[in-house]
Amino acid sequence: MIYSNVQDMKISRLGFGCMRFRIDETTGEIDQRKVNDMFDLAISKGVNYFDTAYPYLNGKSELAVAEALSRYPRNSYYLADKFPGHSLPGPVDNIALFNLELKKCRTEYFDFYLLHNVTEWSVKIYEDEKYHIIPDMIEMKKQGKIRHLGFSFHGGPALLEEFLNRHEGVFEFVQIQCNYLDWTLQDARKKYDIITSHGLPVWVMEPCRGGKLAVLNESQSARLKEFRPDASDASFAFRFLQSLDNIKVILSGMNEVSQVEDNLNTFRDYDPVSEEEKAVLFDIAEGMKKGVPCTGCRYCCEGCPMGLNIPYLLECYNDYKYAVSLSASVRLDGLDEDKKPANCIGCGQCSHACPQGIDVPTALAELTQMYADGPNWSTSVQSRHESIKRDLNMK
Repeated sequence: MIYSNVQDMKISRLGFGCMRFRIDETTGEIDQRKVNDMFDLAISKGVNYFDTAYPYLNGKSELAVAEALSRYPRNSYYLADKFPGHSLPGPVDNIALFNLELKKCRTEYFDFYLLHNVTEWSVKIYEDEKYHIIPDMIEMKKQGKIRHLGFSFHGGPALLEEFLNRHEGVFEFVQIQCNYLDWTLQDARKKYDIITSHGLPVWVMEPCRGGKLAVLNESQSARLKEFRPDASDASFAFRFLQSLDNIKVILSGMNEVSQVEDNLNTFRDYDPVSEEEKAVLFDIAEGMKKGVPCTGCRYCCEGCPMGLNIPYLLECYNDYKYAVSLSASVRLDGLDEDKKPANCIGCGQCSHACPQGIDVPTALAELTQMYADGPNWSTSVQSRHESIKRDLNMK
């Protein structure tokens, strides 16, 4: 197992993400025996970082993680959990909710604790004084119930820079979605550089893009097998991330023992991709994209009569075009109503100014429809609202 040295800690570079455990279709329960088997194998080979969150698997992930880890000494692993600020029904007793997570995880402290899912939409909650979230989490850290405070991030680079500047010295690490596709599709490269410039380590979620990079199509996979005939597609995605020095933890949402075995083999030794392999990965990524070639030059913004942030909207458009995306949905939710794509009047000024010749009005019209037809964020949030109310005995 390869490790990262973070402060005085030796953390396994492979972290166990606990969002994708198998659920029994008949009982609706997590297969605890399988979780135990996966954890036992991972721990036996040196994995010591486990990541869960309050909403994962309808609140059952924390319980399954606690059960599996209860068989090991508390000081033998690092446990990460998250505060669900993006799901609150309104101001709540943050400390009571935090203590509920401690209870569910059968622990007196979290080694790592994150504000969950900071985006252009949820940042308004996290920074709202009446919610008092960040001050309360700082207090929990002072009391020793949080050893290291960070946040997971699904927004754009501009917000990331602003958020880190506003809270300089508060957070110790940042978790972002990063893989060889999102390196450019979601501008993960720029996010990585921003975090690094602030002197903070990077944690990675979705290294295989929800499994899409773990099983490529036949022609894509064949190109990788020219380098390593017996290697899995997923191993190339992980080895790409190994090549980035400031990435300290790479979370994999494993749900089968075979996946644990394959990942353990990949992380047994430090083995980053070669420049030739990286070039092929980036070429495969380009072939997956279906959006528009926006470079973010912002020429289109100068004459827009509606004052739209067109590059930002086209980032969301490209994300939607690759796959239905909750991330893109919540980024659009964060915009003021008069800045959403539906406000485009189709004048074409942007297209005339675009060096890439993008038909912006057509793209924004399509984005408006995809946003309307996409993941129902409000419904999923309402479900989590009810869960929090129930757990905190709120009316």
